[in-house]
Amino acid sequence: MGTFGIILSLAGLMYLAYRGINVLVLAPLMALLAASFDSSAPLLGSYTQIFMPALGSYLLKYFPLFLLGAIFGKLMGDSGAAEVIGESISKKIGAHRAALAIVLSCALLTYGGVSLFVVAFCIYPIAQSLFKQGKVPKRFIPASIALGSFTFTMTALPGTPAIQNAIPMPFFGTTAFAAPGLGLLAGLIMFGGGMIWLNRRIKSAQEKGEGYLLNGEVEVNPQQESSDSKRPNLWISLAPLLLVLILNFIFSKYIIPSWDTQYLSQEKFGGIPLKNVLGLWAIILGIFVSVLVLLALQWKYLKSPLDSINQGTMGSLLPIFNTASEVGYGATVASLGAFTAIKDAVLGILPQYPLVSEAISINVLAGITGSASGGLSIALKALAENYLAMAEKVNLSPELLHRVASLACGGFDTLPHNGAVITLLTICGLTHKKSYFDIFMVAVVFPFLATISVVVVGSLLGNF
Repeated sequence: MGTFGIILSLAGLMYLAYRGINVLVLAPLMALLAASFDSSAPLLGSYTQIFMPALGSYLLKYFPLFLLGAIFGKLMGDSGAAEVIGESISKKIGAHRAALAIVLSCALLTYGGVSLFVVAFCIYPIAQSLFKQGKVPKRFIPASIALGSFTFTMTALPGTPAIQNAIPMPFFGTTAFAAPGLGLLAGLIMFGGGMIWLNRRIKSAQEKGEGYLLNGEVEVNPQQESSDSKRPNLWISLAPLLLVLILNFIFSKYIIPSWDTQYLSQEKFGGIPLKNVLGLWAIILGIFVSVLVLLALQWKYLKSPLDSINQGTMGSLLPIFNTASEVGYGATVASLGAFTAIKDAVLGILPQYPLVSEAISINVLAGITGSASGGLSIALKALAENYLAMAEKVNLSPELLHRVASLACGGFDTLPHNGAVITLLTICGLTHKKSYFDIFMVAVVFPFLATISVVVVGSLLGNF
């Protein structure tokens, strides 16, 4: 019955989220629905002692990223900088290639180490401008951002700093550049397949007469209007965006590691090594400094800088609470006895074929928890040593195990209840019904096909 409860709650969460019910209400209700089928999981205890602490922990850790990212994105839009960048891209690539421009922009930032949540806030104003100019339906913005942020730069490209590429390293003794050839193959499948899909969908919609907005649709989070005489030039517009990327690298590689951070070993500071907070500190400092530079360079182009900051601040609250609520749901489900049974059953699928077993188990667990890193961590903590032992018997490289593990976590994780999906749709002011199908194709279907391809090619040709 416990397993049935988890499946029922997961199906309900995905279906009702797709139907537009707010996840702040939906996630705890569905978590408690799953708990109600477990006799050892008291409802109030599960809610106040598991769901809410997990939600709160996520807020404590990531609120600065959401806050600064939302302020940065709002300032970029209101100053006219996003519009200027959009027009420049239109001239270089063509307004009709708005989706390609956004995918490449997101890919550059995420491959440079910028959080996908921050990228969504930063790129959305540019996407607004670019899609309007190209008369491309707004409902394709989330899929374009997802393709550039949630797929090949997260799990496939060698060297990507994404956590999904870092988690397998200590388990398999590998580096971020594990199986670079297979990673590039997977990345090409994701990028190529995703762009072909988006281009065909956009062309079909335009041929039917669909413009930027559907009839009766109102723009959400509109940018302040700016005249041509009161807009920054291209380099002033680009400077803060490039600075986020550059400062993130400098702070993480040189400045922060040079600090005396021995105090982190004290209990009141968490008793943790610097590596646990290095990436977070670097991006917080990078965005904060970039916001200050943006204000200094573009102050005169902002009608009311204080209003923009206030609106950006308030705009950060719903996305982070939506995502944190999903984290609470995943933690509650993972605490149930039935989840352990599901995990053991999934991890036991085709154990004699380590690549196949690894790909299936990580995909399924990432889908249930709604988290790529969550599903990946659960699977590797349980069976990484077994996978290594089996791989040694059949002469499979640990690098191949690493790459398949990283790729597998980026498939079923992006189902409708995924926190990043809900955050992205919230930022764009769109619903699952309008935009999720295309997100599903570019961030679930093509990554899954890429994983299958690497499993097949890696099994036949080995690591490269």
